Amino acid sequence: MTETAAVLADAAAARRRPQMLPPMNRPVAGAAIVLLVGGAAALAVGQSPRMAALLVIGAALGMTLYHAAFGFTAAWRVFIADRRGAGLRAQMVMLAVAALLFYPVMDAGNLFGQSVGGFVMPLSTAVIVGAFIFGVGMQLGGGCGSGTLFTVGGGNTRMVVTLAAFIAGSVIATAHLPWWRELPSMAPVSLVREWGPAPAILAVCAVFAAIALVSFRLEKQRHGAAHWLGTPGAASHWLRGPWPLVAGALLLAVLNFATLAVAHHPWGVTSGFTLWGGQIADAVGIDIRSWPYWANRQGWLDSSIFANTVSVMNFGVIIGALLAAGLAAKFRPTWRIPPRSLAAAVLGGLMLGYGARLAYGCNIGAYFSGIASGSLHGWLWLVAAFAGNIVGTRLRPWFGLGVERTERASC
Repeated sequence: MTETAAVLADAAAARRRPQMLPPMNRPVAGAAIVLLVGGAAALAVGQSPRMAALLVIGAALGMTLYHAAFGFTAAWRVFIADRRGAGLRAQMVMLAVAALLFYPVMDAGNLFGQSVGGFVMPLSTAVIVGAFIFGVGMQLGGGCGSGTLFTVGGGNTRMVVTLAAFIAGSVIATAHLPWWRELPSMAPVSLVREWGPAPAILAVCAVFAAIALVSFRLEKQRHGAAHWLGTPGAASHWLRGPWPLVAGALLLAVLNFATLAVAHHPWGVTSGFTLWGGQIADAVGIDIRSWPYWANRQGWLDSSIFANTVSVMNFGVIIGALLAAGLAAKFRPTWRIPPRSLAAAVLGGLMLGYGARLAYGCNIGAYFSGIASGSLHGWLWLVAAFAGNIVGTRLRPWFGLGVERTERASC
């Protein structure tokens, strides 16, 4: 196995066996600590203490994603292919906690005396198409927005290819966005503004519960038994992992809320990739400044990538995953990538980047933070992206990529 699924498999196996941890990889963990501490200090002096705090929050997100093996891509794939739904149910827990934290703040418009805003975007054709493309790309590329970052930090060399293509796809999409934005679209809808925070929380939590219950029953029907949040196993080690899925769900919701408090907006990922790609394109002489998308974003091209909140958090996620991999002694880069798998990484990464820009974000900015913001477009993204994952799961064998299935017992 490769990509995020390998991390999930490692964590699941670790939960089943006694806690006999190998010596931690001290050079890797040490390097991550130096990067985190040094980076935070440099940001505090060169940018602001707020940027330093966001790097640390990003690192906490990366460590959580790695230790809890909290993936979106593999979680959806194992449910589509094998009806294993623990990962999907953990996402519902995460979203429910996020709604409880976010909706009152979205209604008030401020947090700790600071004005804050959510990701509330239009309901458009571009969201549907972009999310579907992104969903296919998730399965071919082997990760999502957050998954690509934390697996790169964890030492997955194939995902470095996916990330590079992800960045390229993001920039390519900016050339076509004016056309996509002209397609049929509806105004943004905020459930918090339309219904108020309490009714909105009740409504979305009812949907989360229904999705969790359906996944539980389908898993039980297919396998005869199911556990709400994964198979119970050995106790987790708080520093070295693995962590239970429910711990990952709770921490991700709380850390997203911390992001809102410090950055004044929820957690996002892919606009940082667009920034990186745009600056690279501009540096090599591509005239992207004349493109309509960049006409209003000249400051992005002229300022440091460390002046952008999303970009800084992306670096933090990578560093946090690197630290987690070092502590768990699982940092083991593999440099040989089969040609078909490499082709899938390139194609999937391009689709991830292109789709994310069309759909106003990825599984984090559009799905997690969109729903946490009370935006109806987050739900539209979920439906379209899940459909794309179904297609992508079926395409994986064409590229020599595995699809997890449990052998059925014979009569």
